[in-house]
Amino acid sequence: MSAVPILEVRAVSRTFGNFRALNNVSVAFRAGELTAIIGPNGAGKSTFFNVISGGVPPSSGQVLFEGRDITQIAPHDFARIGIAKSFQITNVFKQLSAHENVRVALQMQVSRFQLLRPRGAYVALMERADALLERVGLADIRHKLAGDLAHGQQRSLEVAMALACDPKLLLMDEPTAGMSPEETRVMMGLIQQLSQERTVILVEHKMKLVMGLCNRLIVLHHGELLVDGNPDEIRGNAEVRRVYLGQN
Repeated sequence: MSAVPILEVRAVSRTFGNFRALNNVSVAFRAGELTAIIGPNGAGKSTFFNVISGGVPPSSGQVLFEGRDITQIAPHDFARIGIAKSFQITNVFKQLSAHENVRVALQMQVSRFQLLRPRGAYVALMERADALLERVGLADIRHKLAGDLAHGQQRSLEVAMALACDPKLLLMDEPTAGMSPEETRVMMGLIQQLSQERTVILVEHKMKLVMGLCNRLIVLHHGELLVDGNPDEIRGNAEVRRVYLGQN
């Protein structure tokens, strides 16, 4: 395993006017790990996700991917360097089928400005789209409109679209938000499978949900790094119980 972290956040702060959402956060993520960023509401999780995914630049500090400074890279360039993201709010083309959604995501990787080429020119892409839908358990409903899918299925479809760039790092913002217990179980199983193939970082507020899934948890509180450790260390930490568990 490389000694260089796949993702590193160095002394990152982010302010919005007079409000400091993140304050001097430093953390390194090793390749191949499944890590959860957790914390109660208002902890700074969403801001942290936006910073590491390129959604907003930090007010100070750096973000590095495989040792390369990506602090100023545009969000749409992240896929090209090996980072994909899945957002809390589902981001799919609801008027297209599940298969068409994934095919468009694949086409964007190979030909950004030629989306209207004949269907026959994309045989390989169509096969790849089928494989990705199979990967996330949606092969049987490949022709169904995305807008007609259940919420959990739409989230799985978004994961398939994120995998279109074959990322080294997958960032997921509250992947089970709004899901039923059964949808949550399916999504957590998918995340566990994906973590065997690539580095996955989750941002989540449901502590119990990730305790049995992730091998590392990072706890934020009031925009600062509170604790970084394995599930047993987090579970037994008195400060975590005070600021987090006491609020549930």
